[in-house]
Formats: sequence, C-alpha cells, structure tokens
Amino acid sequence: MSVNLINTLTQPLKSAAKFVAYQEQSSGLSTSRCIMDTATCLGPKAICSRSKEDLFENSALEISENALVYYGPALVGEKIARKVFSKNLSDEAKSLVSTQAKELLESKNPLNKKVIPVKAAIALTALLIPFTEFTLNYFKNLATLKVFKKADFNNIASLEHKKEDKTIQDKVQKSAYKNIMKAVGAFLTALSVAGLVYKKGESSKFLMSLSEAILAPGSKFFKNNQKLKNLLNKYASIDFAKGENGSLVLSKGHLTSCVVIGGAGYFGASKDRGKQNFLETLFRFPLVGFYIITGSELFEKGFKKVLRKLNMCKETISKDLSVPSFDEISKLAQKMAQKNGSNVKDEFKKLAKQKVLIFGVPFVFSIGFMGFFVAATSNLFTKYRFNQDKKRNEMSEKYVNQKNESPAFKAFLK
Repeated sequence: MSVNLINTLTQPLKSAAKFVAYQEQSSGLSTSRCIMDTATCLGPKAICSRSKEDLFENSALEISENALVYYGPALVGEKIARKVFSKNLSDEAKSLVSTQAKELLESKNPLNKKVIPVKAAIALTALLIPFTEFTLNYFKNLATLKVFKKADFNNIASLEHKKEDKTIQDKVQKSAYKNIMKAVGAFLTALSVAGLVYKKGESSKFLMSLSEAILAPGSKFFKNNQKLKNLLNKYASIDFAKGENGSLVLSKGHLTSCVVIGGAGYFGASKDRGKQNFLETLFRFPLVGFYIITGSELFEKGFKKVLRKLNMCKETISKDLSVPSFDEISKLAQKMAQKNGSNVKDEFKKLAKQKVLIFGVPFVFSIGFMGFFVAATSNLFTKYRFNQDKKRNEMSEKYVNQKNESPAFKAFLK
C-alpha cells in the first residue's frame, strides 16, 4: 500500500520518499549507514582531492572500507561463524543465537549456558572485520608505493614536489608488512579464544564470565547503573543485532570496534608517511569516527525536539521522538482521510513531506558538515601547517647561515 501511495507523489518528493522507504526495509544498519557514509565521505573527498594519488587513495579506501565495515560482520557472523558454532545446538537454542545477550541475561534462560558461549565465539570470529580494517591503510600505503612510486605524503598531497627518498619508501613498506602481520596474529589469537570459549565455555565459570563481558559489558559490570549499562551494551558490545527472520546483522558495537581498532591503523600508517599526514589524520579521524558510530542520530534527535517545540510534524513525531514507517504512515493517512473527509493521497503527501523533512535535514547536514566541511578544512589546515613549518625552517636556516658568516663567529672559530 505504501509503495502505491509513494508512486502518487510528485518529484522530487517521490524520489526522497523512496530513498527513506528503502532504508527502512533494509536489515540492520548496513545498507542505510553504507549509503550515508559513502555519500558523506567519498563524494566530498573525491571533489577535494589534491592529486591523482590522493583521489586514488580516497576512492579505494572509502569503497573497500564501506563494503568491509557495513557488510563484513553480518557475512562472517551469519553465513560462516553461526553455521560452524551452532551446529550442535538444539533447534530451540539455535533460535536464541540471534537474541541479544543482554536480553538473554535478563531472562535468565536455562539455555544461556549453551547459547552464550556460542554467541561469544561468533562475535570473536567477527573481529576479523576490525582487524582487516586495521590493515587497510597499510595496504593503501603499499598500493600507492607500487602504482605511483610515492611514499612521502607531502608529494601525494601536492604540498611540494620533490624527489622521493628511498629511505622513507623502505620504512613505509617495512612498517606496512610488519603491521599487517600483527593484525593477522591478533585475529588468530581472537579465533583461538573463540574456539576455547566454544569448547569449554559451558563448563568453565571464567569463560562464561568472559563471554558475558564480551557480549554485554554493561549488564556484566554496571547492573545498578542503568545509563552506563545501556551505553556500554549499545556501543561497547560486539554482539550482533537481530535482523529479519532472526538473522545476525551489524550492531553499533561492531562500528565502535572498527573505529577503535581501525583507528590504530589509520594513525600508524599516517605516521609512517610524515608529520603532515599524521596531523591531518589527528584532525579528521575523531570527527569521522564519531560520525561513523553515531551517524546523524544525535542531530536527528535534537532536530525532532525542535520540530516538536515548534509544533511541526506533530502527526509523525511521537512523544518518545519515534517516527512511523511508511507502511504505518499509509494507514495513518487513511484514518485521517476518513476523519477529515479528505483524500487519502493528499493526507499521505502531507505526512510524507514531514517524514522526508525529519530524515532529510540531518542527512544533508551530515553531508555538508561531515563531508565537504571536514574534507575541505582538513586539506586547508594541512597546507597551512606545511607552509608555516616551511617558513620556520627557512628562517632557522637563514639564521644559522648568518651566524656562520658573521665576523665574530669566524674569529671565535680561529
């Protein structure tokens, strides 16, 4: 019904409504966040690229990163790890694997002893994604070195054009290989722990406690503090969210793990290529990382509060700030049409405008601020810092030369 009513809308409202509806129908965070992140980061970065090398790096990194972060956890967790670790469970226990651990712990289900170690093993196996994310920037450094024969960030960002230093290139290459192997080792350790938890978790008090801490840290450590409990369960747990038909889908905790572990790779790889690359990462990454974890939800929540205070969108924003889906809006439009003696299509159009406004303003803000503003300002600050460093170095060199040429200094040397 909602699809038919959306098709009655005129452009550009029709396209905007279809975009919002598509995100509602997608399981979990994957599709909606991938679209938002790609639109927010890739486009602005590509437009603000400073060289063909910079464009190559930004495009390759964003595309591979988004595919990995937003689709990798569910692929590894649902398609691989779940099949491996839950094969010996009863049908009832298998159905509980997609139930979040915090809910299992609150229900005190007798099957917890069997299900929680399995869930922990699946979650630990899915750490393959953040550890792979950690390596992406090192692979990026290797690819740029291989394709463009460049390792000096000042050359890559067109801050200057000088001959590449072979010593720097060797350093970047060795560091990349070393850190990629570190990530492989870390994942193999996580996989070993996953196997141990799977085999012994049911009978070991320590491993059961470890599993609970991995899956529901808030429930485990802050039982009497509801705010901290909810916060940690939401952002620090690597448990999967529950998708359609009981599937395992991306959670906020997965995004946090990718930002934290992947961030170490960002800073390490940027440090290898020079001071300016590291400082640019230091400026950009905290903002982008925060955005990846929270998306535009904080701004969206504040925007909803403003709309309610202004008595706008009152039909679509409830007291708890929830917004009905397009399927619910189509039913609401029918009720309003009967009540007001109006046309269903007209009522639906009014409600659709409200819903698109609620979603669209935060989305456009995210692209404008997190996309173009952050990309452009980070580039400008990098250029400014480079020029300032260059001036200071020139002044220092000039001072040393003048001192060396002074008669008093020459007389002192004699």
